[in-house]
Amino acid sequence: MAKRDFYEVLGLSRGATAEEIKKAYRSKAKELHPDRNQSSPDAEAKFKEVNEAYDVLKDEQRKAAYDRFGHAAFENGMGGGPGGARHPGGQGDFASAFSDVFEDLFGDFMGGRGGAQGGRARASRGSDLRYNLRVSLEEAYAGVPKSITVPGSHACQSCNGTGAEGGAEPTACPTCSGMGKVRAQNGFFTVERTCPTCNGAGHVIKNPCRVCHGAGRVEKDRTLQVNIPAGVETGTRIRLAGEGEAGARGGPSGDLYIFIEVREHAIFQRDGTTLFCRVPVSMASAALGGEVEVPTIEGGRSLVKIPAGSQSGRQMRLRGKGMPALRGGGQAGDMVIELAVETPVNLTARQRELLREFDKIDADNNPETASFFKKVKGFWAAMKG
Repeated sequence: MAKRDFYEVLGLSRGATAEEIKKAYRSKAKELHPDRNQSSPDAEAKFKEVNEAYDVLKDEQRKAAYDRFGHAAFENGMGGGPGGARHPGGQGDFASAFSDVFEDLFGDFMGGRGGAQGGRARASRGSDLRYNLRVSLEEAYAGVPKSITVPGSHACQSCNGTGAEGGAEPTACPTCSGMGKVRAQNGFFTVERTCPTCNGAGHVIKNPCRVCHGAGRVEKDRTLQVNIPAGVETGTRIRLAGEGEAGARGGPSGDLYIFIEVREHAIFQRDGTTLFCRVPVSMASAALGGEVEVPTIEGGRSLVKIPAGSQSGRQMRLRGKGMPALRGGGQAGDMVIELAVETPVNLTARQRELLREFDKIDADNNPETASFFKKVKGFWAAMKG
């Protein structure tokens, strides 16, 4: 039977990029791996077909030859394609005798990060997890314990993470004799590849665990207690070592990274350790001076004196009433009070009368207004020229 087109095998069109080829290969290899298709008699053949296609298309020179000549590029001594040695001195000097075709896949397959080492299976570390946690500004100020529920995989208790029924030890792979790699003579070269039977683990599981189906891990939600330190900001990252995904085959667990987002507050605005509070005051209080009671982030109150003649935007600082520094040893920033002079609305007839009377006699009480219109007159005069 004629070989299928390598691009068709990977589900790609000609002109696919190296990244697209690699991505398609990983997807196909995981889908067609014999361990996942034990009931399919042609799974192994399809798996080998995918590997053969990738072995050619991943190499730029071999891919170029295939694009030009098709399967004929690796026949009759033209090059070192699958099943044939590279021809010394021939036109096929583009071929690579050594392939990492399985390493590309099994670095990630089933959570693993490598094959066998020294004839023994190498346990693989679990993946790290990310959890986004929203807290209030008050919680960020005080620091609080929070209870979170984290989904993820954990070591199977039924098989103690081995993947074998009853926690039995896996047996040595019959294909590679526990080495995790197989060798094949390819002309003048010996090609070493990851064992396709055990995925480089060096062992196989004859009786998979009924609970985890041989994975050694199960999906389960966990509830964790997290201490949120005082002074956290949006973007603060908290690392919980060993609270991520469980490792494969007894490997160490990954880490859990908690990313903090501090919600906006109805009264306070934050900039680092400084808090800003916009306080409205009446026109009379701003003109005559007075006092205003303002809230503080810890739930207290502070009495602030308003100087006579205060304008909108005037700021006053309360030392040590801001947010604590995350690693500042208890030091806190300041709170800045910004006055907003409010114009009265819904005036009574008497109030209107008093304001009109005041407006007639306050010509010398608005220096900023006088200064502005003096500049305007100068501008108009200059324009007339």
